[in-house]
Order: sequence, then structure tokens, then C-alpha cells
Amino acid sequence: MPTSTTTTFLRVVIALQTLAVFAAPVTAGLLLTTPNGHVLHSASAYTVFVVAVVHVLAAVLAWRPGGGSPKAILYAAGFLAATSAQVALGIAHLTTLHIPLGVLMFGMSLLHLSRVLKRS
Repeated sequence: MPTSTTTTFLRVVIALQTLAVFAAPVTAGLLLTTPNGHVLHSASAYTVFVVAVVHVLAAVLAWRPGGGSPKAILYAAGFLAATSAQVALGIAHLTTLHIPLGVLMFGMSLLHLSRVLKRS
């Protein structure tokens, strides 16, 4: 059974991840409408990436010292891989793949958040 500290940390990180992924399309709208929107969208992309890395760390902490399931690591690593692909697609300006992947990532993060909050 995972400790409450590691479980809480994992829940907070997943909530931050969901919020960061939600902010990305908002900044994408600014990218299209303001001269310096690309700076904000780039900052949101870096934020999503950093939170995804912290999510992997939180999943490992919830598993190993916390005694939780290793399934959370698989999800976190998959989300980090999707985030890396999303960044690469954005840099390459492949919006036909970048936008649907972003929608999928938001849905995945929201679903995962609802699952971890339901377990409380």
C-alpha cells in the first residue's frame, strides 16, 4: 500500500500536468493572435515537459519507497514520450499531427487525474 505522502505527491503532480496541458492550447491561441505569443506557447511547452519529468519521478517514488503499483511508471513514461513527440512536432511545425496529439494528451491526463482522485 503506497504511503499517503507519495500518493498525495503523485496526485498533485498529475493535477499540475493536467493544468499545464490545458494551458498549452490557450497559449497556442495567443501564438496566433499576438506578436509574442510564441514565447508564451514555448514556455507552456517547457512547463508540460518539466511536469512530465516530475511525474515520472513521482511515479517511481510512489512505487519503490511508497509500495504502490509500478503501473503508474508506465503511464508516466508514456506521457513523457508523448510530450517529447509533441515538442518535436511543434518545432517541426507539423500542426496536422501536433494538434490532435495535444488533444489526446489532455484527454489522457484528465482521465488519469479522475482515476487517481477517485481512489481517495
